[in-house]
Amino acid sequence: MHRYRSHTCGALRDSHIGETVRLSGWCHVIRDHGGVLFIDLRDHYGITQCVADKDSPAFAEVEKFRSEWVVRIDGKVRHRPEGTVNAELPTGKIEIYVSAVEVLGPAGELPLPVAGEQEYPEDIRLKYRFLDLRREKLHQNIMTRGAIVDSMRKRMKEQGFFEFQTPILTASSPEGARDFLVPSRIHPGKFYALPQAPQQYKQLLMMSGFDRYFQIAPCFRDEDPRADRLPGEFYQLDVEMSFVEQEDVFAAMEPVVTGVFEEFAKGKPVTKGWRKIPFAEALKKYGSDKPDLRNSIEMQDVSEHFRGSGFKVFARMLEDPKNQVWAIPGPGGGSRAFCDRMNSWAQGEGQPGLGYIMWREGGEGAGPLANNIGPERTAAIRGQLGLKEGDAAFFVAGDPDKFWKFSGLARTKVGEELNLIDKDRFELAWIVDFPMYEYDETEKKVDFSHNPFSMPQGGLDALNGQDPLTIKAFQYDIVCNGYEIASGGIRNHKPEAMVKAFEIAGYGEKDVVERFGGMYRAFQYGAPPHGGMAAGVDRIVMLLCGTTNLREISLFPMNQQAVDLLMGAPSDVAIKQLRELHIRLNLPDKS
Repeated sequence: MHRYRSHTCGALRDSHIGETVRLSGWCHVIRDHGGVLFIDLRDHYGITQCVADKDSPAFAEVEKFRSEWVVRIDGKVRHRPEGTVNAELPTGKIEIYVSAVEVLGPAGELPLPVAGEQEYPEDIRLKYRFLDLRREKLHQNIMTRGAIVDSMRKRMKEQGFFEFQTPILTASSPEGARDFLVPSRIHPGKFYALPQAPQQYKQLLMMSGFDRYFQIAPCFRDEDPRADRLPGEFYQLDVEMSFVEQEDVFAAMEPVVTGVFEEFAKGKPVTKGWRKIPFAEALKKYGSDKPDLRNSIEMQDVSEHFRGSGFKVFARMLEDPKNQVWAIPGPGGGSRAFCDRMNSWAQGEGQPGLGYIMWREGGEGAGPLANNIGPERTAAIRGQLGLKEGDAAFFVAGDPDKFWKFSGLARTKVGEELNLIDKDRFELAWIVDFPMYEYDETEKKVDFSHNPFSMPQGGLDALNGQDPLTIKAFQYDIVCNGYEIASGGIRNHKPEAMVKAFEIAGYGEKDVVERFGGMYRAFQYGAPPHGGMAAGVDRIVMLLCGTTNLREISLFPMNQQAVDLLMGAPSDVAIKQLRELHIRLNLPDKS
């Protein structure tokens, strides 16, 4: 018999009755039933119940077992007694009658429990992550993550993509976040950077004549903490294709992403035939460029019903042509208690309040706004929004550029409060037609709004003759249930258009050559039209595992302060190492 096991703890069935077997694993739960000891023995594959009574030659040794001890158990497989079968376990019809044991690894007092899924402080969970990973749900999430990545690879290869590995040590590049820098010992005073994304390398692969690239790529960004991204590093399904237009990328990637979701959705419906929603429409209807389409609420512009009305606050705002009034329908929300609750919520969000109209029995509008604008305008608003008795509408007014984010929060809040969000489905869509540029109020200049390498719609002609703030780009995102899970674009592969695009954002040709010299040179020697995208592996896994915390789907994550509590990183280094790197520390004054 094998030194440690003849079977795993998930393998035995009633077909093994009567066999003598050997198992090794962790003592998951130990129960003492008055002279009969039950040990739920756990390994990676499952749990098997083992039993020792006073007639067992190993009883005295089993009495010493404690939670999470690693032990070897020999014994005979037998039926569980009638009434004790556990239908939730694959091994639930059998048990092992213990004949011999060996302690392979005793365990000290546990800093957190492994059995059960009770909440525990995050700092303890991360410091003792090796224990945390033994817990069933987290262990299963990690296995699901691996299966999802396998599925992505398989589906990409079926679509004719080839997997490549791009460098980890590269040059510093302004991708929109801070780089992690790596000092060079061989070249004193110079630094490598860990890649924020393989953006330039994957485009260079297209210059090199490779046609369809993908990679499960690690990306590194020295960003401040964000709720929807792990600090330090994350993974993305990185993709690039040659000789394609935007629709070709959609046609290649939609089946891959849909297929992965369908495979791991556990029966929940997944969108077929994704919608393509322009960026401006997404903001106007949903108050978000990553809308949760499970929420049925769509906002509408109702400015005309308030223009010149008796509600002077809105009427005066609308004298400025850039201002608008948006309505957020609230089906079933037509009670004073709910409307007042929404108003209080808005004040808690730093707003002066949230105007509303509610429609009572008989169809008459009620509330301060209804009283001010009169029954005719109130009825017109109800008709436009398609509302009925017992419904309400909430109103946000001003410059849409300044209030659209709040309106999106209000739409979400109304949807949640009125149970309008179907949480048992995955709603996927493309967001398209992103603006190429935006105005940076801090720097008082035009800057890129998304990816600087994207092709402007209209090409060089648009860059030369159009107001930059009206230029749209061939850029697109994939959104799912309120999360951006992928972003991409058709690339600006023409050198003169690339230089002009950066010039509009305040960078000269010299800057382009210095920052993106490799790619700029490559464009001079026959650049194919190309485009691609990158999908966030972590976010996709998070959605499919049914959690909202990225730490629940990652092996050894850092905490929100970007500290690895398990390994103690970042850490001090020896003076000798700093000398080898020709680095002297200039630390901030702690006082």
